[in-house]
Amino acid sequence: MNSDEELAERIKIREELARREKGEKLHSYYTDEGPLRRELYSKHTQFFAAGAIHQERAAIAGNRCGKTTMSCFETSLHLIGHYPHWWEGKRFDHPVDWWAASNTGETTRNILQFALMGPMGDLGTGMVPKENIIDCSSRRGLADAIDTVNIKHSSGGVSTLAFKSYDQGREKFQGTAKHGISLDEEPNKDIYFECLTRLMTTNGLMIATFTPMSGMSDVVLLFMPELAMSE
Repeated sequence: MNSDEELAERIKIREELARREKGEKLHSYYTDEGPLRRELYSKHTQFFAAGAIHQERAAIAGNRCGKTTMSCFETSLHLIGHYPHWWEGKRFDHPVDWWAASNTGETTRNILQFALMGPMGDLGTGMVPKENIIDCSSRRGLADAIDTVNIKHSSGGVSTLAFKSYDQGREKFQGTAKHGISLDEEPNKDIYFECLTRLMTTNGLMIATFTPMSGMSDVVLLFMPELAMSE
């Protein structure tokens, strides 16, 4: 790479960092050009496209390969209703009611909430753009944890994002229908099926991203039934 190319690359990186500081982090991922351009993340874009066909999707992979980023990117698109020109996945033309959940309240706050919203002192620096955040309510009993966020949708309506954790128990995943649920880390089968029930009447999306720390668990085998048949 010559000096002109190096300078151009540095400028692109500075521009992306500036967008993130302005609450435009969402638009710095899967771009046409630059260090985060789509061609470098073919498996991610294949995962997105599969949402147009499959209600249930799982990215089952090792740590530090972008699973959470991928999930939060798609979740944010559905919440705000603005899709990039290259998007081939499922689209919602109306506000959505969504859940995002992980193992514990702490991991939900520290990973999912941070990725989607940014730190509590600077909300809007995560994947959900600052200009789309209307308001949020706090989760009781856990400092700096969000319970629910109201988000402006491109249709003029309001999407709702609620944060949950598996340690709340299956009962906390009962209730009304959802348009989508993003599960970061593997739930037990009772919570998974409870979540799936919430999607039945909406034909909503299940997005699961996790490293299979429990081996060939019931949830893993849902996505890899051939492994169960081979035993």
